Amino acid sequence: MSNAGVTIFDGAVLRSIDLNLPELEHGVTGAQLLEISESKVSESLSGLSLPPHIKDAAISRVSAGDDVSFRITEFNREQASEKLGVFVSAVADALTDTPVVVSILDGSTLKLILEDEDDFAMLAENLFTDLDEEDKGKLPKRQIRKALSLMGAEMGVPPLSDFPILENIIKKHDADGDEELGQAQFAELLQPILQEIADVLHEKPITIVQNVEIFNGSKLRKILADEKTLKCLVEKMVKDNQGRADLIKNLMIENGKELGLPPLSSENESVALLYETIQSQLTKRDKETSEASAEEEFMDALQDILGRFAELLESTPVYSATTL
Repeated sequence: MSNAGVTIFDGAVLRSIDLNLPELEHGVTGAQLLEISESKVSESLSGLSLPPHIKDAAISRVSAGDDVSFRITEFNREQASEKLGVFVSAVADALTDTPVVVSILDGSTLKLILEDEDDFAMLAENLFTDLDEEDKGKLPKRQIRKALSLMGAEMGVPPLSDFPILENIIKKHDADGDEELGQAQFAELLQPILQEIADVLHEKPITIVQNVEIFNGSKLRKILADEKTLKCLVEKMVKDNQGRADLIKNLMIENGKELGLPPLSSENESVALLYETIQSQLTKRDKETSEASAEEEFMDALQDILGRFAELLESTPVYSATTL
């Protein structure tokens, strides 16, 4: 059975966005320009609403940190196009460091399910069985809501919070209340509801952000190229009588997100093995290195270790479930 596919927005599509603003006959304020910029970016990203941290980063860059003054400043068409370019570049850069994983629900997955009688019959049976916890062979109509929730974005059904029209569809098909249905009746009620959801999504697709974080090494490479930032992170972690191995391990664990590292609990075997290998090598180095040279070699060792992580993540990005 087909699942709704996912799309990864990593900023690449924004690098070629048209920055011309022919619709502007007169000047615009910064506030208006931000609305135009966000709309153009969203349109290029299949209607995606920018995550707050990415939007804030773009506004900060285009306004040079003075959001209030920027919003009331007047810009002519040429200036507006230039500022639009800054905004778009900021979003693209942020997406390169922290790509966003989305599902674009356009009804196609549901239509595939509905067109295959065997697929739909199996789906309806599985949903009915999962919901019939007491094994009564009957379910109240209102359980249709839970069935749709169980299907979720993976099977092409958006959550009610992103798809409020779902409430109207459920009421239209009289799928509320306590009237009990057998398995066949349940399937008969579910089918037209899924069909209407598919039709609505075909007319107006919905983009759903997935709770997935991608670690691709981009953020880590930027930090490695900025020795000052790396040293600041190290200084925050330095403790008396702490060996180099423990210091680097704690640095990676406590500042992993800031460094762009996948969590130590990641199920990716390559990442787990790399953490284990690095810790072993660090412990060995601590025993072999004199205290006098330890401080001098520390930054080199740290950069070497983080460099290996960056190479691994670039060749094999790590996908990790997260809470948005």
